[in-house]
Amino acid sequence: MYIPPGFHTVAPYFFVEDAEDFVAFLIAGLGGEEVCRTSRPDGKIANSQVRLGDSTVMVSEASPRYPAMASAFYLYVEDAHAALERALDAGASLEMAVADMPYGDRQGGVRDLRGNIWWISQRLVQAPYSA
Repeated sequence: MYIPPGFHTVAPYFFVEDAEDFVAFLIAGLGGEEVCRTSRPDGKIANSQVRLGDSTVMVSEASPRYPAMASAFYLYVEDAHAALERALDAGASLEMAVADMPYGDRQGGVRDLRGNIWWISQRLVQAPYSA
């Protein structure tokens, strides 16, 4: 099985209203980098690929066939406080302030303007999660 560089077995795919603005949030608010884009005949995004760390997510403008839908994501970062502030500065709203969790993560949460929740997490220990 071949998986393209920057992708993993599962790749999140966003269908959102105003995909152009959402891609801008992924870049400015979460530190992403747009690596590929195709447009529909009406100029709206058919597919944008945005790299977040070592993962790539895809974004398309919602349509009647593929309506907008929100979800939740767990995003690992180097500095949870700085990453959360960056997301807030880019228009996200606070879901949960950054705090140290009993499972070894420093974590906070934001909700982007499309309703997606981003759990922004800095791993504090170099160990797997345990039961």
